[in-house]
Amino acid sequence: LDVRLVLVHGARPQIEEQMRRHGVKPRYVGNRRVTDEQALACVKEANGIVRVEMEALLSMELANSPMWGADIRVSSGNFVTAKPVGVVNGVDFGHTGEVRKIDAEGIRRRLDDHEVVLISPVGFSPTGDVFNCTLEDVATTTAIALKADKLIFLTETAGALDGKGRLVSELTVKQAEEM
Repeated sequence: LDVRLVLVHGARPQIEEQMRRHGVKPRYVGNRRVTDEQALACVKEANGIVRVEMEALLSMELANSPMWGADIRVSSGNFVTAKPVGVVNGVDFGHTGEVRKIDAEGIRRRLDDHEVVLISPVGFSPTGDVFNCTLEDVATTTAIALKADKLIFLTETAGALDGKGRLVSELTVKQAEEM
């Protein structure tokens, strides 16, 4: 099909599980996680686990299926440059970040080599700091940077709802901006 695939995975439930296991109390302000040092350790651990499990699943050769004999190469890396959210309304969000830049050229090189690119919702500063970003921010910014034809979200929620609460199955950019 000549599809070039970039997967941005989430890890919210896995982060919550790591926090529970390590006795770290989650803290949210609005819908955004406050990522202190303890929470960041859980974010790193959870994202590492999810990334390895995704790579393993993409390595499966499913007998008696079109995937039998497939040779899927998966690349991941530091494609996301992030900046701290900082202090908002008196709340220091610590290691919670926002995407500053996507290394689109680096991703394109992997795609040109027929690799699937797997990106975690974690970003890095030019000084090596690690930031917990949202998968929505990373996926959207990546799609924009790559001038992607499609951006597809697979989430645990039903999806986007219109003004009357009805599920919207697809949106143009203009429709999304209007919503």
